[in-house]
Amino acid sequence: MMASEEEINLLVIVVDVNPVWWGQQAQRETELSLSKCLDAVMVLVNSHLAMGRTNKLAVIASHCEDSHFLYPGKSWRAGDSGGDDAYSSGDGKYELLSVVNNLIAEEIRKVMSKTEVRGNSTDTLLAGTLAKALCYVNRVSKEFEAGQEIKSRILVIKAAEDCPRQYMNFMNVIFAAQKQNILIDACVLDSDSGLLQQACDITGGLYLKIPQKVALAQYLLWVFLPDSDQRSQLVLPPPAHVDYRAACFCHRNLIEIGYVCSVCLSIFCNFSPICTTCETAFKIQLPHMVKPKKKKLKQPS
Repeated sequence: MMASEEEINLLVIVVDVNPVWWGQQAQRETELSLSKCLDAVMVLVNSHLAMGRTNKLAVIASHCEDSHFLYPGKSWRAGDSGGDDAYSSGDGKYELLSVVNNLIAEEIRKVMSKTEVRGNSTDTLLAGTLAKALCYVNRVSKEFEAGQEIKSRILVIKAAEDCPRQYMNFMNVIFAAQKQNILIDACVLDSDSGLLQQACDITGGLYLKIPQKVALAQYLLWVFLPDSDQRSQLVLPPPAHVDYRAACFCHRNLIEIGYVCSVCLSIFCNFSPICTTCETAFKIQLPHMVKPKKKKLKQPS
């Protein structure tokens, strides 16, 4: 293999398409809807593919109880995911961009029409979607020859609030990405995400809560389009304060001070003599009870 071969830049975009949150968002304000968010994602997708012929792409929709690949989909041929076989059309339009846009639009319509929403919870299966993204990165990296350099990163476009119940699965995904040198970036649309702050800080990615939702496309192109090597030459937003609070295993609440099991490292907000995770019984040292001395009865003189 020649040393001058271009490196491969893989970008996996995770989009939060929680219908409950987006429905509540439509009632609160109209400056950003799900369709407008997807239009901004399309702009980022087209720009990434146009930056280089070896750039790779994947887009995953994160739903309430499921995650779905928007691109590449099942109808997309395995050899067409990189753009090497796509050529310019007669009208001057790059064929790959048109195919990708149409495929993503078709798949998102299928996801939103077939998925049934139970209740009004805004929890999104983000940890499972990130695990699927890591599996896809691992699969793509194995398809290339040994020695081929590939840079991978995951961009999460977060809408709904954090789900503390996913804390352990989320942390496992973060450390797996750190071990594989995969950057995790986060573009947060609403309230801050402590889990994504930790993910970006641990993996070396960028965390940004956008100040203006209407300018989502501009923030995606300015902050998240450049790769890790190009970011050092740009003036980017300052790093955000990282909330490193952990979620307790009993109530799934974020706590600052708690009790940690010495065997499995589970965290609890209240003391328990038996760990509910590994069922270890702790020996509790009770305070030593001092028996009172018996008083000697004085003999009458």
